[in-house]
Amino acid sequence: MSRKRKELPVLEGVEILDVGAEGNAVARVNDMVVFVPFAAPGDVADIKLDKKKRSYAEGHIERMVSPSPVRVEPKCEHFTVCGGCRWQHLPYDLQLRCKQKQVEDALQRIAKVACPPVSPILGSKCIWEYRNKMEYTFSNKCWLTYEQLRSGEEFPVREAAGFHIPGAFDKVLDIRKCWLQDDFSNRLRLFIKQYSLDHGYSFYDLRNNAGLLRTLMVRMASTGQIMAVMVFGEDDQPKIQALLDAVRAEFPEITSLLYVVNLKVNDTIADQQVLVHSGAEWIEEEMEGLRFRVGPKSFYQTNSLQAYELYKVARDFAELTGDELVYDLYTGTGTIANFVSRKARQVVGIEYVPEAIEDAKVNSQINGIDNTLFYAGDMKDVLNAEFIAKHGRPDVMIIDPPRAGMHADVVNVILEAEPERIVYVSCNPATQARDLALLDCKYEVLAIQPVDMFPHTQHVENVVKLRKRPCQ
Repeated sequence: MSRKRKELPVLEGVEILDVGAEGNAVARVNDMVVFVPFAAPGDVADIKLDKKKRSYAEGHIERMVSPSPVRVEPKCEHFTVCGGCRWQHLPYDLQLRCKQKQVEDALQRIAKVACPPVSPILGSKCIWEYRNKMEYTFSNKCWLTYEQLRSGEEFPVREAAGFHIPGAFDKVLDIRKCWLQDDFSNRLRLFIKQYSLDHGYSFYDLRNNAGLLRTLMVRMASTGQIMAVMVFGEDDQPKIQALLDAVRAEFPEITSLLYVVNLKVNDTIADQQVLVHSGAEWIEEEMEGLRFRVGPKSFYQTNSLQAYELYKVARDFAELTGDELVYDLYTGTGTIANFVSRKARQVVGIEYVPEAIEDAKVNSQINGIDNTLFYAGDMKDVLNAEFIAKHGRPDVMIIDPPRAGMHADVVNVILEAEPERIVYVSCNPATQARDLALLDCKYEVLAIQPVDMFPHTQHVENVVKLRKRPCQ
């Protein structure tokens, strides 16, 4: 017989002091730190504890006593339930200050290396409908909010087209309107949902792994080109083709209409064949006259306008004169590599995903760039002493790793290669700070520039410029 879980208390009249880790707000009760989602500095609220440890606790607002004067009205009706935009209740200038502080704290507490002052964060000109890529999930049983459950109302139609509830693989919130991408994305998703309901199509059962409609990806390029990728959980070609024909007729502006039949348990399509219903196999982004092909499996920064600002910072930090050999680590589809190639002697890009490397090669070809080389493979396996001996010691390394940062083996090879300058682009200031500490034995930090790519979230990109220390 399991022990009955002890009921945790409600803390009354707690003042929210600051914004902390993972986008949660922070309060202090006696000697205990309490993390509270969707709260704002200056709120006074009764906090119901959900988890309690020795030195900290997690809770949620049970009752708002007095809201903070800094609060703003969230734009999205799904705010707090969806979990995608945790800071819609905070004014944008405060969001930027919090992100700046996040970078500064990571450098001070984790890196613990000598650093110049952090430059003021570059805010996003567009804070709504800024994403060029969205992914939606179809489910045969939508998540009901607490308000819906308490209403006593019946919900006979439970099919959903929306987002996973945070931390729950089998729970999907039905989304009426998302503000992160152009409204075309909403119209397309709702059309597919309604067509499927009208024609008796099955929505995916996430627990039993069965059903026709599985996921939808929408990519919208700054060039106006649009890609839609429907993923189906059953290979029912008559129904698949009928739905896609209807989408094509309703939305002729789609330039790339693709589909996947994914019979696996997980949702990833990285190992799946992508089929063309109509249009091209890719769409194109544009930056300073360069065209970048983006396929269904390609990585491209999801905020196109801010990606340009980010890449300009990286290029400026690289201080290229035209004579340098540049290594672009974690090159993706070669966007940075091709972007800086005009000012380099040669650029060598390395990326784990083979399809991305093929895209990178195509991007060089269509832009008439002949001073790039691209290689696919695990970074710690490809980037080694033999690779450097073959291609030459780099003058500059541009590094843009995933959130986990760099493998220790990669850091060691960088230290052995000893490029004169390193430009480290990161989507995770904490792992970036950890890696800076490892590089500190040979490199000093010269400049730090945060860039906000994701308004209304706690996520921030950061670019650091490093220079090899003079020989002692």
